[in-house]
Amino acid sequence: MARLLFLGAMAALFFSSTFVLNRAMSLEGGHWVWSASLRYAFMLPILVAWTLVTAGPAGLARTLRLFRDHPLFWVLAGTVGFGVFYAGVTLAAAYSPGWVVATTWQSTILATPLVLALLGRRVPAKGLAFTALIFAGIVLVNLEQARGAAGLGSLWGIAAVLVAAVAYPLGNQLVWEARHGGSRRFGAIPRIEGAELDAGRAPTLLLTLGSIPFWIGLVAVTQPPPPSREQVVQTALVALFSGVIATTLFLRARAKAKSAYELAATDATQSLEVVFSLLGETLLLAGAWPGPAGAVGVALAVTGLVLYVCRQV
Repeated sequence: MARLLFLGAMAALFFSSTFVLNRAMSLEGGHWVWSASLRYAFMLPILVAWTLVTAGPAGLARTLRLFRDHPLFWVLAGTVGFGVFYAGVTLAAAYSPGWVVATTWQSTILATPLVLALLGRRVPAKGLAFTALIFAGIVLVNLEQARGAAGLGSLWGIAAVLVAAVAYPLGNQLVWEARHGGSRRFGAIPRIEGAELDAGRAPTLLLTLGSIPFWIGLVAVTQPPPPSREQVVQTALVALFSGVIATTLFLRARAKAKSAYELAATDATQSLEVVFSLLGETLLLAGAWPGPAGAVGVALAVTGLVLYVCRQV
């Protein structure tokens, strides 16, 4: 369990770059569709090159064969877990302040048990209690940071993050279910055999491939103005740090989880994104250090993760 949470925490560290860079691009006038779609356009060649270097041509061929054998599944999982998820996050950054996005995104911690229940998995009650403790801590951190902010932002932004918060764990769980025998309850989830899926790199590549039709359709429908050079560079950084490194670490951790309890614990590490984002803003952008409420919030989040380790089934 401790290794799963370590991998999840490292993923949260790299994931935290998303909120800062997306908001920066939005404030500079970059269209949210490019912030979203270009990330996956950059991720695709990076992941292909990474697979070639670490697993060789044979490893890449095995990974692509998994897509060829189950194209509809990967398009479904990629559209939900990568497409709907990240489109919601970037759309929210265009309408809402960063603290609103960060606060609302933590609802994904509570969405995970709902997704597990939907797919026939049960999370023990104590796991739900620890998740609620972590969520309470994150709310305290963000409420303190929100003091003095002008309003709650656009309801469109909040709604977009709520949709993304459900889509992300749903897409990830579809992959976990397929790797662990498929689902008799849902015929759209096949049994997919392949040790490559345990590495994290392969499912990230396959989900990216599966999301491509969604991004092409989104660009065609919205027809955004061309991206600026700065937006292209910043999106490339998000693709590397959050899209490749963080997602690979996170999916690797989820692949190693053996129960619904461990899955919920791994997903709960995403709460640390707010802590890392706060530290990054404070150290790099001269933001204010958290006060008493923020300190209590951080303590609650860390306590919840420690309890996940100490009270594992």
